[in-house]
Amino acid sequence: MKTKTVQARKQRKARYGADLHQMQKFMHVHLSKELRDKYGKRNVQLRKGDKIKILRGQFKSKEVTVEKIDLKRQIVTLTGLEFVKKDGSKVNRPFKPSNLMIINLELSDKKRKAKLLKPDNKISGDKK
Repeated sequence: MKTKTVQARKQRKARYGADLHQMQKFMHVHLSKELRDKYGKRNVQLRKGDKIKILRGQFKSKEVTVEKIDLKRQIVTLTGLEFVKKDGSKVNRPFKPSNLMIINLELSDKKRKAKLLKPDNKISGDKK
């Protein structure tokens, strides 16, 4: 029998040692209230081109687009948010997906659009 742990150390180990297809699940980001009502989903996997709002940190409440996603490091790079190093070079500021919220989706991919519009097999409050 496989046991589930609540130890933070083991949770971190499992998260950082996960396979890439499992890490994709960690890159899901909450949808805004309007998008949640429209698509009936709470979160969606982040994609390049999505417009997001930052919820935590120094850049809180800024709305920018996703520039790059790094699955292995589990970070997201956003356009226009960079900091200057001591040698004068500019580096993009990394963000964790848990600190972001999608406010506008990039729907140029037909498969992604179809998946969003597909009804889920949710348990609803309606009884038959």
